[in-house]
Amino acid sequence: MTLRPLLLLSALLLTACDLQSIQAAMADPKIAQREAEAKAIGSACRHGLRSIEDCYSLNEKASKAAVFAGWKEMDLYMRENKIEGVAPQGLKPAPPPPPPSEEVITEKAADDSKAKTKPKAKAEH
Repeated sequence: MTLRPLLLLSALLLTACDLQSIQAAMADPKIAQREAEAKAIGSACRHGLRSIEDCYSLNEKASKAAVFAGWKEMDLYMRENKIEGVAPQGLKPAPPPPPPSEEVITEKAADDSKAKTKPKAKAEH
C-alpha cells in the first residue's frame, strides 16, 4: 500500500520533465552551440529587416530550422514590444583594384610600337 503513493509521486515528477531539456542535457555541446548560433543568426536577420530567404542564402551552413526558429521568435518579440528593425547596411563592398602604374602602361606601349615598326624576319630554308 505504501508503494502506490510513491508511484504516483514519481509519475507526477516525470510528467513535469521537459523532453527537450532532457535531450539538451544529453546532447553534444558542439551541436547545441551550433544550434544556438543558428538561432541567433535568425534573430539578428529579423532585427535587421532581412527576409528569411535572404538569411538562408547569407548563412548557408547554418541549420535552416534553427535559423527560422530564431527569426520567428524575434518577429514575435518585436511585434509584441513594437520594436522597429534596423535597416541593413549591406555587406562591405570589395575594395576597388589599384589603378595600373605608369611604368606598366609605358612598357606595354613601347612593346606595341616595336612590334608595329619592326618587320618580321622570314625563315630561310
